Amino acid sequence: MSTKVGVIPTKTLASIYSDVKTMRVLRFAFGVTAACGLAYGIKWPLAFLMPVFTAMILAMPLPKPSVKASLNNMMSTLKAFAIGLAFSLFFLQYPIVYLVVLALVLFHLYYYLNRGGSFWFTLMTMIAILVLPMIANTNEGLAIGFSVGFVYSSWLTIAMLWLAHFVFPDPNFTHFPVKAKYSNVYSKVAAQLALKSTLVAFPIAAVFITYGLSDYLLVMIFSAIFILKPDLTQGKEAGRNSLLSTLLGGVFAWFFYWLIVAVPQFYFYLILLLATTLFFGRHIFSGTNMSKYYSSGFIALLVIINSAMAADSSFNAILVQRILLISGAIIYIVSALKVLERFFFTSK
Repeated sequence: MSTKVGVIPTKTLASIYSDVKTMRVLRFAFGVTAACGLAYGIKWPLAFLMPVFTAMILAMPLPKPSVKASLNNMMSTLKAFAIGLAFSLFFLQYPIVYLVVLALVLFHLYYYLNRGGSFWFTLMTMIAILVLPMIANTNEGLAIGFSVGFVYSSWLTIAMLWLAHFVFPDPNFTHFPVKAKYSNVYSKVAAQLALKSTLVAFPIAAVFITYGLSDYLLVMIFSAIFILKPDLTQGKEAGRNSLLSTLLGGVFAWFFYWLIVAVPQFYFYLILLLATTLFFGRHIFSGTNMSKYYSSGFIALLVIINSAMAADSSFNAILVQRILLISGAIIYIVSALKVLERFFFTSK
């Protein structure tokens, strides 16, 4: 009798660890909850970025990062913000030179990505060269502090990914998507795509940074990211997906926010977060058409909740503002792409 009782849990545990979907859901829930517990328990500068990065990466069907890949990502983040600080501390005081260099760097980033380059390095550098000059316009010390906090959070994210994969490892038979190899040779197609992306992203970046329009920073960031694939259909789809994901995440964030307001205890926050990540993780890895919305929707939930917990903040105002900013970015990229494809990139 006792032997049979002891065998059941062992078989159940083995079946859980052999199921790819279950392991990814549990890894996602554990990793994000642990990251939030560490970030909000210690509260270093820009700590909220670690849960966001952790959720973003664990929501993708990727293997455990190797030591080499982890070190490369750490160095990529460091190089990205070194470039961003160079923009902020040296080029920003020479406006004409700054704008010329900004256009060149944007083009090379898009060109690098279209040839199969690292998405992580592209994203980190894009954020650094667009955000740091906006901060440096106000205070150079804030730009340096932002860089340190960002790099620190991204490095801790890598440690959290290792921990999550250690606790909930992938089964040995798991198949992962094959990553495209980076091509060092010149590619005319990649250059044309990069030029189109730059022509869309550069004008809005130049105007926003020159005039210090920090209140609308997200419009510039979203525009630069949505245009990573400079196709009108894909650009519209990226914007539409982001808008729908924000609405989905906003609905769940509303319930999440008022529950933690009703029970303002840290342990309750972690329990609620664990339940929420299990729910979202189940949908993220369900393989349905809605999966992509739940993945981005959870990121939106984290960002909205983090903003709403700040002093003198309004949850409703934050949600409405985010929707309006994303809508503004969508309108801009669609209009800009239509003009480019109508007058400059007409198909023969």
